[in-house]
Amino acid sequence: MSVLERITSKDAIALEEKYGAQNYHPLPVVLSRGEGVYVWDVEGKKYYDFLSAYSAVNQGHCHPKIINALTSQAQNLTLTSRAFHNDMLGRYEKYVTEYFGFDKVLPMNTGAEAVETAIKLARKWGYEKKGIHANQAKIIVCQNNFHGRTVTIISASNDPVATENFGPFTPGMVSIRYNDIDALREALADGNVAAFLVEPIQGEAGVYVPDENYMKEARQLCTDKNVLFIADEVQTGIARTGRLLATCGNCSCDDKNCSGTPEVKPDVLILGKAISGGVFPVSAVLANNEIMEVIRPGNHGSTFGGNPLACAVAIAALEVVREDDLAENAYQLGKLFREEMQKLVDTTNIVRLVRGKGLLNAIVINDSEDSSTAWEICLALKENGLLAKPTHGNIIRFAPPLVMNEEQLLDCISIITKTMLQFDK
Repeated sequence: MSVLERITSKDAIALEEKYGAQNYHPLPVVLSRGEGVYVWDVEGKKYYDFLSAYSAVNQGHCHPKIINALTSQAQNLTLTSRAFHNDMLGRYEKYVTEYFGFDKVLPMNTGAEAVETAIKLARKWGYEKKGIHANQAKIIVCQNNFHGRTVTIISASNDPVATENFGPFTPGMVSIRYNDIDALREALADGNVAAFLVEPIQGEAGVYVPDENYMKEARQLCTDKNVLFIADEVQTGIARTGRLLATCGNCSCDDKNCSGTPEVKPDVLILGKAISGGVFPVSAVLANNEIMEVIRPGNHGSTFGGNPLACAVAIAALEVVREDDLAENAYQLGKLFREEMQKLVDTTNIVRLVRGKGLLNAIVINDSEDSSTAWEICLALKENGLLAKPTHGNIIRFAPPLVMNEEQLLDCISIITKTMLQFDK
């Protein structure tokens, strides 16, 4: 079959089932085009994208500025590896460090790579700066986290789907309850702890938002115990929660009225997904000099990390976030969305709870976690022109591109409401 031949949804799905590993369970829709908040399937049906590739497409599908940066750079130079310098890397490093307020960046490709990088960085810092004895460093993580799927990262997971038959696991990962400051305080009593790795909002767990002061108190506890506070903002960062970073709390680093000092500044910041607008794999680990200086030639790297194409794309993607005021848009539309979803909570039996920040939200379906109701609702949403996906059985995550306008959001709310009423009993 020529790659240029037209293909039906049925045929495309059959090809994946025959030739691809079955490591995902996607909705039965085959997409072939995207623009802004919309995607189209191979038969030409148009949908609202309410997942944004798990927040990778915050800037909308195929944003012209980002695509132009990609195609322009691709005609000049795509890859040199780090065996040589290139004329884009330094520009990007200056741009991204000034953008987020750190001294140094270590560029990688995927979110999981960035998390692995942060873990290695924290361990090395623990040995060389904190004085932890060799091979004794510990990283505190939270239950129900999702930091990726490498062996080291799943060693920090309590999800049996992620861990079953993948052992033995990496030692030194200590799991505590999320949003439990006393549990963190107890774990930090161990002098071998090098870092606390945490998501400001647990997205994969069902958009679980911690108590208002949890991040601030956790930051202070880490400071008091000389432990690195590592924020995994792969999904929550880049304006998704109504602030440039979720760890900014009520402060917006790109807000015109911002003082310039984030409410909670991590020692190590992990970014991915929307840092490239969904156009190219880009991730980053940011830290100040006294932490990043423990990494020396040969300690860590990637053939593609920091390649010219990625650098050009990331600069353009971050420029779009500011130029289009995406954090403010996410903040305002998020409030409207939760207000409207709360009406479903108040007036129906099908929706039990709505939670989130900005345009990272979820509704909890009034059914058991092992039920198929949320999946069936998402199938019905697809038929009604909106794409979303369940997580953890009875939770549906809603995360549209941040370029969405109020009229489009109200149309989506109408679709969701109409669909939910079909399932109300």
